Amino acid sequence: MSYVKALLERRQNVWEQSKELLDKAEAEKRDLTAEEEQTYQRLNADLDKIDARAKELQEAEQRTKDADEAFRSLLDRPADRDTPKGDNTALRSFLTGESRSYEILPEGRVDFRALTKGTASAGGNTVRTTFYNRLMEYLIESSGLMSAGPTVLNTASGEPIEIPIVTSLSEAALVAEGGQIPTSEPAFGKRTLGAYKYGAMMKVSSELLTDTAVDLEGFLARQAGRALGNKFGAAGITGTGSNQPAGLVTSATAGVTGGTGVVGVPTADNLIDLFYSVIAPYRNSSSAAWLVKDSTMAAIRKLKDDNGQYLWQPSLVAGTPETLLGKPVYTDPNVAGTGLNAKSVIFGDISAYYVRLVGGVRFERSDDFDFDHDMVTFRALLRADGVLADQTGAIKYFAGGAS
Repeated sequence: MSYVKALLERRQNVWEQSKELLDKAEAEKRDLTAEEEQTYQRLNADLDKIDARAKELQEAEQRTKDADEAFRSLLDRPADRDTPKGDNTALRSFLTGESRSYEILPEGRVDFRALTKGTASAGGNTVRTTFYNRLMEYLIESSGLMSAGPTVLNTASGEPIEIPIVTSLSEAALVAEGGQIPTSEPAFGKRTLGAYKYGAMMKVSSELLTDTAVDLEGFLARQAGRALGNKFGAAGITGTGSNQPAGLVTSATAGVTGGTGVVGVPTADNLIDLFYSVIAPYRNSSSAAWLVKDSTMAAIRKLKDDNGQYLWQPSLVAGTPETLLGKPVYTDPNVAGTGLNAKSVIFGDISAYYVRLVGGVRFERSDDFDFDHDMVTFRALLRADGVLADQTGAIKYFAGGAS
């Protein structure tokens, strides 16, 4: 724990150095010099490295817990050759070719923050929950959108789902004594979620499968989760909605457009205006968050309000996101960088975006696909869709001003 504490103190020290550099330039009413800008970028890189190290420590801690659980399971297992095959045996059976396929279903410790609809209950052997949980963790880490907490619907089959929404509310009226009370009905609409298919294939040598002592389950989880997460994550941000998911940015409404002369970079006032362009029920929601590209963070870290306070605040707890105006900030490589007319900053109630997952991630194995190289091929498939259910202003964006 002493190392973790030192890492946290180092992170805070780096951030203080960054603030001191920016404060000095502001006090002298000038931009950063070339040398100061180089130092500032180095400090930002140090922050990113410290964050990455903290993430590695978290993953190592989780691997240790998983290993402890596995050893306890082995030590507690009765020495009975007739004991029915368990979930881990089913996985090993699949990896060694005894069984040809299985489906990973979301049972057990899958942390869907919001709504879960339907769970597949038949077909195939399920792998133990730690494997599926790690797979989902890597899928989420590959997508800032998934990390930010959309509403997730998980269904057993892939038929279209209709989501009813209210597009306008009833309105009351001031009525004179004896006057007629006007009628006012709410208006309803719907959003449709389909099931687009994403796939990835990976090859593993037979020697690796036979001889390795490394975490094969973690290896497969990282490869499949990252591949599927990167592809679906891109559509979840910028998808057109035609033969692919409707992206969050595509469906969001305009909040603030930057002024001329800022080359698309948001100012502190722009971000404050964007924050308050989202009405209180959405911006005060526990699901309200920011989404930006990594490269945008360096610019945002420099911004202060009228009281000289930085809008961006570093996290004091490893593994938790930084905050901007009190709301968590998530980075996603698929959000546009700063530029003229670019939708570079997203803010709002991320739970208004619905992600639909069909069943689990399906894995299939082939010993014949690359037979002449003695390679075993694994195929991972994911069926998913996404749509912004509330398009009345739950999520808004900042667009760089046109000069």
